[in-house]
Amino acid sequence: MRPQITLKLATTLDGRIATASGQSKWITGEEARRVVHELRGGHDAVLVGIETVLKDDPELTVRLPNYEGYQPARIVLDSRSRLPLTSKLAQTARVIPTYVVTTTEVTGEMQSLGVRALKVPSKHQRVDLEAALEAISAAGIGRLFVEGGGVIATAFLRASLIDRLEWFRSATILGGDARPVIGHLNIDDISHMVRFTRLGVQSVGDDLWETYELS
Repeated sequence: MRPQITLKLATTLDGRIATASGQSKWITGEEARRVVHELRGGHDAVLVGIETVLKDDPELTVRLPNYEGYQPARIVLDSRSRLPLTSKLAQTARVIPTYVVTTTEVTGEMQSLGVRALKVPSKHQRVDLEAALEAISAAGIGRLFVEGGGVIATAFLRASLIDRLEWFRSATILGGDARPVIGHLNIDDISHMVRFTRLGVQSVGDDLWETYELS
């Protein structure tokens, strides 16, 4: 048993998420980012990897004008329990449920801030994704919004764990030396491509918003 999983991607036209040096703010425009906040509000939890947290210190909340609706839980895949005590996620864990999915122990200090630990087995020195999703489901989360970076996106795609894809593309190109949104999927036969069915395409400001479901 696992949650229904939506993967959100925000890229250039050539599928890049950052420059070679790691600059990524902002690839898409304000209207696209507003839609992402609306999508967050339609899910039980938002998931990112620890590298996204260490780089950006995100809040992962729904921040819209006059919004008083549901705030999804926040989940961090963090195999070595590196979530900083000073991070926005840890500091607001008593206000909005915040989970760390880890293969190690979470410190007492972290738990005292209200961060909830989901300990799962490791696989290839990372969190075992299928075990993580079982633990997330057992925590009462049925709709999961995955936002976190190229490594996380690649891992979920490689494991065939995506049900829906929300892809925002800016009318820009960064080139081959920039960081790709999807890494190696180890596909050596064209018939094994990951296939999706397009459900819709629309403009949001200067960006394009495409919605797909797994074929």
